[in-house]
Amino acid sequence: MPSILNIAAYRFVSITDSDDVVASVRASCLAQDLKGTVLVAPEGINLFLAGAPEAIHAFLAGMGDDARFAGLQVKYSDSDSVPFKRLRVRRKREIITFRNESLLPATQRVPALPPSTLRKWLQSGQDDAGRELVLLDTRNREEVAIGSFEGALTLPIGKFTELPEALEAHRETLQGKTVVSFCTGGIRCEKAALWMQQAGYENVLQLEGGILGYFEQVGGEGYAGGCFVFDERVALGPDLRPWAMP
Repeated sequence: MPSILNIAAYRFVSITDSDDVVASVRASCLAQDLKGTVLVAPEGINLFLAGAPEAIHAFLAGMGDDARFAGLQVKYSDSDSVPFKRLRVRRKREIITFRNESLLPATQRVPALPPSTLRKWLQSGQDDAGRELVLLDTRNREEVAIGSFEGALTLPIGKFTELPEALEAHRETLQGKTVVSFCTGGIRCEKAALWMQQAGYENVLQLEGGILGYFEQVGGEGYAGGCFVFDERVALGPDLRPWAMP
């Protein structure tokens, strides 16, 4: 039986006391002997942590004492050992770097699509209004090479900040279609979808919980390969266990 519980979670929420949050989260992680990475910024929090199951649950319960972090949408996976070498809790300018100050994800959000609805749309090849469906992968080329949704629009980018320029070449072909942005856990596709909406793209949605949320809720239907994760496991399969790359 796997003895380590891994979690990935984020929330865009206004944080005016980043230093205090960093200190509090670090103390809680140390108290529960957790390892991983937590990023705190004025726009929110992003975390990847691993430890004993009871320690993880105690940590999340403590996070819930702060109303800003209550009810975090958490993606869970198991492993036989801790896939992080150390704990890092840091303050950043953004919890996911995009360098567009006009975006305010803590107060604005594009509608999210539940994984079960995406699976239904993939089976029919269109959305409920009969529009053609386009899945937009907002991750970089190295992640895409490990796996993605079948037929997804992928971009030749090395980092997230390159997405707007790369996507503009496809603006005309996306007209009249429903675009569902996705990423590993939801954070990049949430920012990308918000940027697309502000940039005039129509019928834009984001996949709730990203690929990991899709795996957790409906499995791997329509997905080929593994999903890159930001720890020593490298990639997970639809069963949320380490995926053996061919």
